[in-house]
Amino acid sequence: MEGESGAVIDRDQDELTVAPDGRPEGDQPGWRKDFPIDWPQDRYVSQRDFIKFLLLTSLAFVVGQFGLVVESLFGRREREFPRRPIARADEIPVGGSLLFHYPEANEPRLLLRLDEETFAAYGQKCTHLTCPVIPRVSSGELHCPCHRGIFDSRTGRPIAGPPRRALARVGLEIRDGVVYAVYVAGEPV
Repeated sequence: MEGESGAVIDRDQDELTVAPDGRPEGDQPGWRKDFPIDWPQDRYVSQRDFIKFLLLTSLAFVVGQFGLVVESLFGRREREFPRRPIARADEIPVGGSLLFHYPEANEPRLLLRLDEETFAAYGQKCTHLTCPVIPRVSSGELHCPCHRGIFDSRTGRPIAGPPRRALARVGLEIRDGVVYAVYVAGEPV
């Protein structure tokens, strides 16, 4: 290739502009001359740039993992839970259940009456994909209809399906015939 002074300029083959249809420059439509794209150079990524990208991405992942470790070791805070009445014990029949919210209005819980003396309360969100669980107290189960998960109504532990973690357990206290929620265990703080 000759320059303006007639000297021959040696250009690398990777630096030559090639239209995507492969036709010579003189046969290209007018719009392509107005918007030239150097296809080989546009798609070229140097090894140095690629390694720099990989190192920065890896560094971001390492920093993120380190942050999670630090939070898990030092970031645990004990959450204060208010003592809140749920219902009178005689309002819930044996084998019955009651939906309530504790400690916040956006946290649904289930109160179950397993027998005359035994009450249990759990978070209503399945630990698999947070679908709502449905009580089946007579069969001793809490059922998640989304993926057929089943939890034991006495312990809140999964006994079938994809869930691997137990439901969050709500601590209960019965005083003067009233059932109170006092804390939540097994839920991220």
